[in-house]
Amino acid sequence: MSSAEPSGVLIVNKHSGVTSHDIVGKVRRLYHTRRVGHTGTLDPMASGVLVVLVGRAAKASEYLTSHDKRYLATLRLGVVTDTEDSTGTVLSSTDACPSFEEVKQAASAFLGAYDQIPPMYSALKVDGKKLCDMARRGEEIERKARRVYVHELDVTPTESERDYRLSVHCSSGTYVRTLCADIGQCLGVGGIMASLVRTAVADFSLEQAVSIAELETMSDDERLSRLIPTEALFASLPALSLPTFYETLCRNGCEIYQKKLGSAFGEGQRVRLYGKNGFFALGEVRSYPDGSAIKAVKQFDLP
Repeated sequence: MSSAEPSGVLIVNKHSGVTSHDIVGKVRRLYHTRRVGHTGTLDPMASGVLVVLVGRAAKASEYLTSHDKRYLATLRLGVVTDTEDSTGTVLSSTDACPSFEEVKQAASAFLGAYDQIPPMYSALKVDGKKLCDMARRGEEIERKARRVYVHELDVTPTESERDYRLSVHCSSGTYVRTLCADIGQCLGVGGIMASLVRTAVADFSLEQAVSIAELETMSDDERLSRLIPTEALFASLPALSLPTFYETLCRNGCEIYQKKLGSAFGEGQRVRLYGKNGFFALGEVRSYPDGSAIKAVKQFDLP
């Protein structure tokens, strides 16, 4: 392995039974760096796509909170648990069993904008305290509903009359287990999430992912080859190449006026900034006394 710190995006196929933090710890060991983060937690029972940021790419985490996600989940009807999934304590159950058509109709009510109340068993903080820590102490507090968006929600029956496969495309911040519980509540029989696989985060899919077990069998060079360039995190943003003089100013924290670059991006627009050696920073358009300018808000490589 090169003496330089590895840097890039690693798409991990997280296995069930471990936390996202556990995965980060294993990646730190395998890539010999402490600078490792991820862009969105998966519950221990869940598996699938976990976007892990290695080296200088970890600096991008604060800009990656709004990516849509795709999931395959199992909705189990007729039961309610305190965690809204199959790992929790059963609070109630029923033998009542709605028809497939009734389930499809109930699920369709959650398409589009949807005000969802976050579960107590979540990492969200209220007054600096994690909801899950409160829940483990037997506490429950009122939570404010959050607007989420369900773009697609397909329901497929399984061999079990109580289990349905859900294919979900949703906004960031959507709790699929809460969606399952809400569908069950709408049907009047209760529901939980019995399994969950995250199949995609933004443009990163399960097909690109590598498991920790696979990484552990690779050489250092093979592991390095699995890192995707950091700029892939911002593939949807426009790109702007800076002449060497302006690149130097930008790297030194100066704003670069668009009238000098011949660009005309709107205020607030983020752009990928390229210099003589390629992508080096995420820029943002801001208004200044002398006009509209682009300033680097996060740099990802050394000059």
